[in-house]
Amino acid sequence: MALKLVNLGFHSSIPCSPRPLKDRFVVRCSKVEQISFTESENSLIEALLGIQGRGRSSSPQQLNAVERAVQVLERLGGVPDPAAASIEDGKRILFRFDRAAFSFKFLPFKVPYPVPFRLLGDEAKGWLDTTYLSSSGNLHISKGNKGTTFVLQKQTEPRQRLLTAISSGKGIKEAIDELISLKQNIGQEPELEDGEWQMMWNSQTVTDSWIENAVNGLMGKQIIRKNGGIKFLVDILLGLKFSMSGNFVKTGSGVYDVTMDDAAIIGGPFGYPLELKNNFILELLYSDEKLRVSRGINNVIFVHVRTDALR
Repeated sequence: MALKLVNLGFHSSIPCSPRPLKDRFVVRCSKVEQISFTESENSLIEALLGIQGRGRSSSPQQLNAVERAVQVLERLGGVPDPAAASIEDGKRILFRFDRAAFSFKFLPFKVPYPVPFRLLGDEAKGWLDTTYLSSSGNLHISKGNKGTTFVLQKQTEPRQRLLTAISSGKGIKEAIDELISLKQNIGQEPELEDGEWQMMWNSQTVTDSWIENAVNGLMGKQIIRKNGGIKFLVDILLGLKFSMSGNFVKTGSGVYDVTMDDAAIIGGPFGYPLELKNNFILELLYSDEKLRVSRGINNVIFVHVRTDALR
């Protein structure tokens, strides 16, 4: 399933706290109106966290979770007849492409895409079917004539704003500060959640040595076990993986002593052991079942997103 998440904007960057209220999730903000999601809508938002662009680099578990959440909402239906630009049954929007351009981060202008849309006739036309619109208008699901599923959200919450900042490369520190402040305001102690966690961003520029980056957790995934086990897993090339395992012990509020002492290059059923060892303090700055901000080796700040299926 092709996915595209589009954020249409939000009111403020003031910290907000999601709290369950019966079957709805209400994001409480001190100076803006409340953003309300049903439990089913919140499941879709949770599933989309960490999925970038069209979802091509996402794991099968992530895409399956999104597809299930979309199907649940489509069955519910939402607003019966959404959108003033639609025709026929009140759910289809027609459009025609007339211009396109390339946008590059390193250029202050857009480069025109030389496609003669007017000469393409019906090939430049398309349509979007609205399959779900929330009663609040915050969440919108559409399917296009080429089979693409679009999820559009009008108002976002702090975790989404952090991932958007990482994607754009702008405002990351401010988004992290907002998220940390949110957790402090709620007064909850962060816990090291078990599961498979993909690194999305770190505050240190990687070195020329991939092995050094892998040992320091600057690449790949972290796998956290309930029994106190931890593993770094990095895809190298041609099916080869770097694996480094160890253990963690909680030593304070959100603080863990981590020892990594079992490293190997893995190729299929075979492994080549490496004499590597690392010990560092892991401090959780923010953590929930889906996203984690931590401070690790050499005071590097990490952002990880959980990629396995939610419990």
